[in-house]
Amino acid sequence: MFDNLTDRLSSTLRDVTGRGRLTEENLQDTLREVRMALLEADVALSVVKDFVEKVKVRALGEEVMKSLSPSQAFVKIVNEELVAVMGDACEGLDLAVKPPAVILLAGLQGAGKTTTAAKLAKWLMESEKKKVMLVSVDVYRPAAIKQPEMLSAEVGALFFPSDTSQKPVDIANAALKEAKTKFIDVVILDTAGRLHIDNKMMSEIKELHQTVNPAETLFVVDSMTGQDAANTAKSFNDTLELSGVVLTKADGDARGGAALSVRMITGKPIKFLGTSEKLDGLEPFHPDRMASRILGMGDVLSLVEEAERKLDKDKAERLAKKIKKGKSFDLNDLKDQFQQMRNMGGMASMLEKMPGMGKAMDAVQSESGEKELRRLESLIDSMTPMERSRPESINGSRKKRIAMGSGMQIQDVNRLLKQHKQMAKMMKKFSRKGGMTKMMRGLGGMMPPGGGVR
Repeated sequence: MFDNLTDRLSSTLRDVTGRGRLTEENLQDTLREVRMALLEADVALSVVKDFVEKVKVRALGEEVMKSLSPSQAFVKIVNEELVAVMGDACEGLDLAVKPPAVILLAGLQGAGKTTTAAKLAKWLMESEKKKVMLVSVDVYRPAAIKQPEMLSAEVGALFFPSDTSQKPVDIANAALKEAKTKFIDVVILDTAGRLHIDNKMMSEIKELHQTVNPAETLFVVDSMTGQDAANTAKSFNDTLELSGVVLTKADGDARGGAALSVRMITGKPIKFLGTSEKLDGLEPFHPDRMASRILGMGDVLSLVEEAERKLDKDKAERLAKKIKKGKSFDLNDLKDQFQQMRNMGGMASMLEKMPGMGKAMDAVQSESGEKELRRLESLIDSMTPMERSRPESINGSRKKRIAMGSGMQIQDVNRLLKQHKQMAKMMKKFSRKGGMTKMMRGLGGMMPPGGGVR
């Protein structure tokens, strides 16, 4: 799901992170790309317009323009607005009623209601430890009763038998009566679907809804229908109050328009995603995780937030100004950077949050980041003020003295000086082009196998 959108947005946001500062002019190009990416993903036009406008307003505000890294602040805004579009937080099932709690599944024919009913029963039994009964009140479709009976047996849920001569309301009442005697926690009602929304269907399900008073009324919709899924859900919700939506066939949908449109158009949360044909292919919908997945950014957003909390912005700005003025990046500056890294949890902690840093993680994960950075700092502490400010002055005899003073070897001093040169080059590039991702990648490339000094 979201493959196409992820590719487009990832490419667009990579361009943004290559810019040192954002202006209204270069943001226009970026926002145009974001708009096109969303439209191509079959997101509803009204949702696209609202999303782009909110991102634009925030991106041109102080939180970006005065940020240490405007490009990463922009990415964070896009992420937050994606989460807001999809529902802010994962909204679970509200089953806090006197048992049995009824979950009524509704939707059009072919959306996957019956399979979803079995998947939901399995999820409730395994994740929530509920005793579940599955009931079919579809008396129209061939095999509409036999199919859920077979699926119930497969997932281990109880099944309430019925036949096509009965009325849906009568089946539901009888099922609830038996559920009480068997101390069932949840009853899932699989209702009849239609090829389109019609008056007869809506009248029948309204009567059923009023009779059983469900704790949850979930609209099951095929995500591959894109924004039509959201429009269908809205039409249904206008007649019958929904509590949430289940998006099926998400694994076959490379666009993702439904997931980005449903909440805004219906006002109802997406509660579950059908992720495969298998009966365990149902997962709670987490907007924040989905946003990260859409952006293809691993956990870099957590890294950005951590940097905002822990990095000393004043020091970073002073260093950037110093380098822009042509002054060199010395060992005092390197020590400051090591201290900033320790504040961020060390190199391994930083790299594990960054996409594409698996190899760098392999190089440092065997060493304690905290211990390693302290050893590097102790080498710098063994130097004179002149040596720290003029690393090029450190000759053979000085290296020997520094090594002895820190309790390490001359090769450790050589390794530190090599790292300093690499860091100085990276910082020079960073001061010109900006971008937290460039800086973090530079830090990863700077570290030798094992994280540094041994």
